Amino acid sequence: MLTQLPRGTKDIYGPEAAAWRAVEDVIRGICRDFCLKEIRTPIFEHTELFTRSAGDASDVVQKEMYTFTDKGGRSLSLRPEGTAGAARAFVEHNMRSDGLPVKLFYIGPNFRYEKPAAGRWRQHHQFGAEIFGACGPEADAEVISVAFELLRRLGVADQAELRINSLGGKECRAAYNGRLDAFIVGNKNSLCETCRERAVKNPLRVLDCKDEKCRALLKAAPEPADSLGPECRGHFEGLLSLLGLMKIDFTVDPRLVRGFDYYTRTVFEFIDKKTGLALPAGGRYDGLIEECGGEPAGGVGFGSGMERLMMVLEREGKLPAAEAGPRVYVGSVGEKGFALSREATLGLRRAGIPAEWDIMGRSVKAQMKHADKLGAEFSLILGDDEAESGRAALRNMRTGEKEEVEIDRLAEAIGGRPCQS
Repeated sequence: MLTQLPRGTKDIYGPEAAAWRAVEDVIRGICRDFCLKEIRTPIFEHTELFTRSAGDASDVVQKEMYTFTDKGGRSLSLRPEGTAGAARAFVEHNMRSDGLPVKLFYIGPNFRYEKPAAGRWRQHHQFGAEIFGACGPEADAEVISVAFELLRRLGVADQAELRINSLGGKECRAAYNGRLDAFIVGNKNSLCETCRERAVKNPLRVLDCKDEKCRALLKAAPEPADSLGPECRGHFEGLLSLLGLMKIDFTVDPRLVRGFDYYTRTVFEFIDKKTGLALPAGGRYDGLIEECGGEPAGGVGFGSGMERLMMVLEREGKLPAAEAGPRVYVGSVGEKGFALSREATLGLRRAGIPAEWDIMGRSVKAQMKHADKLGAEFSLILGDDEAESGRAALRNMRTGEKEEVEIDRLAEAIGGRPCQS
């Protein structure tokens, strides 16, 4: 039926849309304070961008991407995440020429074909932050502090636990993969079919298995930290020291990995304590810029699903209050009153005062009933007498008190009154 939403999508409107907008305002305020610049990448990209960056062994690439062939025979995919597109844009537009680091953020929809669940939609929205060109632990700490500040300003930092780990660089990963591969081969028959498939292309992905039998078995597997070289170990220890200085609590989770192949060294997740779902989560990806065709440059970032974030805010009673109604409702009676009400309403709006007027041809009684339903603070009725005298009775909708005001100074009169709570 054309009048029903596709599964895994959602309409956001009314008070809910107002709450989203308020949270997005908080996000933009944080990004301003951290000097992150907005980027808006296309909703679809060449499929190869995601298969090369995320890894063809990842669940996203194998099972969840919306991929199609366009009329030119090109394979395109709706973006499943934001980092790859931002990295592609960094290379394509030579952003490094403006000076490093380049600090970006984005808010927008992503698409993954997976079973809809609480906080998880096939079209979902994500706030993400990326820093390109900085290789030290300072950049990792900067990104994590952005994520922490998001939770703090929204009042739910105490509901999340920061878990962090280091996967090491290329050499560390190669050494660890060898040890992990040996463990997997020795326990191959006890692993699920998905893990056996993952082990062929990327043994590290086995650690991300959600099967309880596999998770129990993998407790005995070697840990990435055991294979860290001096440089990667120093990077991780430097990051932990910085987090301590920032007074951001954390737990080192030696089993933590992320679902994309591009991660190197740092990976982290802020976990919702009540559901176990990841809120802001990300890590370092020092090889991604090269994978996109650019000169070597470090990279680190995170993404935070907006639906999950809104779910936690609602659960904790932290959703922003609904937007107030119009400050003024300008009613009218008769042709002169109608024309004058249009002029008065436009003047209020141009003065930055939210105002509404009747465009439905309602009776005066119905207009006032509608003004009350909208939650207007003040109302007035304009008719022939008001058009001739240039004055009208301004009514306080909360108290019922009336005051005569000059119509051509209505904005000035309203502007000098505080908003009613």
